[in-house]
Amino acid sequence: MVKTARRRRKTAMPPRILVLYNEPVLPASHPDAGAEHDILDTVADTFKILVAAGFEARKIGINHDPQAFLDEVRDHPPDAVFNLFEGIPTQPGTEVSVAALLEWLNLPFTGCPSPCLAIGRDKVRAKHLLTAAKLPTAPYLVVPEGDPVPRWRRGWPAIVKPAAQDASVGIDQGSVVNSQAELAARVEHVRRAYGGDCLVEAFVFGRELHVNVMQVNGAPVPEVLPLAEIEFHDTRPGRWPVYTFTAKWDMESDEYKNAPLKAPVYIDPPLFAKLEKIARRAFRLFECRDYARLDVRMTPEGRFAVLEVNPNPYLNSLALVNGMMATGRTHEWTVTHMALAALARAGKLPAAGEVRVPVDVVTGV
Repeated sequence: MVKTARRRRKTAMPPRILVLYNEPVLPASHPDAGAEHDILDTVADTFKILVAAGFEARKIGINHDPQAFLDEVRDHPPDAVFNLFEGIPTQPGTEVSVAALLEWLNLPFTGCPSPCLAIGRDKVRAKHLLTAAKLPTAPYLVVPEGDPVPRWRRGWPAIVKPAAQDASVGIDQGSVVNSQAELAARVEHVRRAYGGDCLVEAFVFGRELHVNVMQVNGAPVPEVLPLAEIEFHDTRPGRWPVYTFTAKWDMESDEYKNAPLKAPVYIDPPLFAKLEKIARRAFRLFECRDYARLDVRMTPEGRFAVLEVNPNPYLNSLALVNGMMATGRTHEWTVTHMALAALARAGKLPAAGEVRVPVDVVTGV
């Protein structure tokens, strides 16, 4: 990201914050709709907090055509943008495009810059980067679109993922395979459903942890919050401990009910110290900003494997909200300070007492 030096100044009026988000395009009946429509709750909470904090807040949702956003910033120029845009399901690269557009317009915004988002969306390049940096991750191979499926030599079971999807899209119980024939069939299924490359990983048994990392309010070192854990309660034969799309989004399903998110959770201090180092290195390696989340497996022997680095995680997640509360800070604190961090990047400081962390806007209500 190109940085421009600007002289800090006191604003003569409350700072103007524009909340930008992806307006859902999938019908409610679509099997992937839950992952998209969830953004509306996040937008509502974020907007309420910003208004209560003293910002002059506006919001706009866009989908296939960014013109409405361009008109908005022309007619009502914001001091900063609270970027909640997660991409359009039919054009997932738009998550990166919107951040790049904000950079092009020289509008400071919350969250990670476009190069970081681009790497985070690409599971293949993310794995290459983790491996090159010698950060612990599961053994893997890449099956490029159209290529024959090579023989898997890393032992069974393995898991097959679409390389360019997120939010567990394309992940179900059938993603875990136990033979070369099952692997070939699953790759073919993913290609038909999503296209693109496939990522095959050795399946790592153990606890699945969400590791949220924050770096706002001028913090010199990324802060690793108390952990969250996906608890897999379904131990029936043939059921895999996998955080599937259904387990994540379908609240009426057995998979959802048998894979609750518990936060905060604590592990032995020496193990947490080791995980802190991994998380901070990954945060810096991907050049994350403000906040990000690692999905990590911890084996029964206490070894870690980074499954994913998510540079645009769900802001309203129980893992993040409860992790912050465990450190004595509310969700209102998180949203307010992320907005202030974006303003600081433009050298725009609110006047003393103009912005404050509100109480009981969404937390505790």
